Amino acid sequence: MRKAIKIGLSLFATTALWTSGALGAGGPKPAAEPKAKTIKELVARYDSSGCIECHEEINDQWANSLHSHSILGTPRTAPTIITAIEVGLKNFPYSGVKDDKDITVEHLRMCTKCHLPQLDDATDDVAREIVATIKGWQKAKKDGDDAKAEELEATIASLNINCRICHNRMAIIHKWADGYPQPDTVYGDKDGDHEDEKFPKMAKAPALGESIFCGQCHGTGPNFELAHPSQCATLYGSYLFAYTAEGGHESCQDCHMKKSGLGHDMQSYNSEVMAKMSMDVEVDGRSLFWRKNSAEGVIPMGIINVELTNKAGHTIPDG
Repeated sequence: MRKAIKIGLSLFATTALWTSGALGAGGPKPAAEPKAKTIKELVARYDSSGCIECHEEINDQWANSLHSHSILGTPRTAPTIITAIEVGLKNFPYSGVKDDKDITVEHLRMCTKCHLPQLDDATDDVAREIVATIKGWQKAKKDGDDAKAEELEATIASLNINCRICHNRMAIIHKWADGYPQPDTVYGDKDGDHEDEKFPKMAKAPALGESIFCGQCHGTGPNFELAHPSQCATLYGSYLFAYTAEGGHESCQDCHMKKSGLGHDMQSYNSEVMAKMSMDVEVDGRSLFWRKNSAEGVIPMGIINVELTNKAGHTIPDG
């Protein structure tokens, strides 16, 4: 009964943000822009370089994070996208993909829903261009053409999760209650004017500082809304149904941004400070002599016990 009460309270706290109509920060659904036709055009549409002048430290933190190269990855993500196409899409009988020319934005959404949500604002030609760029990069690396590989890697890295994605496009979750993100507004923790030509307004986003905001990408498991659900990010699910259900109260932002001191770097497994925060390791070793049988005599042995304790608010690892 005690656990059931905790679960009920935890879920109530999570949903309370969007049951109140008083938290609206957005507005009417903006008119759709023409879809971007090239990678260059998509990158320009979501360019956030104008933020650097006033937010240089935050930009430096972000530039060190995986968000700054979400398609390239460690660089494990880009090759995995190609594997998903070659081993998955081209072998699925009803995917409609037999060749790279058959690839559409919809086909890549099993990866880009989180790694590049703005791809929804581009044509299928951009999806095919991304695939061709990654394959060209892989070939250049294999051929030892460093100059070509560097050029193509820069293009891939330009496809990322930047200021415009979190503080505008994805800033408001419950749009019917809180409104849609407005094209002239940057969302954060303040209301007022904003000294920027493209974004002259600031507004508070109801859930930007809550774990549910991160849950949009670091989700609960398979993306069942897709034609071919994929199992990838599961952090928010384990956070919600294990950590908070057992009484945990800190948010993703509390640990990954504030307590860690990483700010917009938000590293996880690449960060020594996050590793220390998330895991306790206890090692105990002892030696002994074991008499196996009279023929072999006494055999020296070592016994080592390693105990790992997960202190994070979610499973380790994710994905």
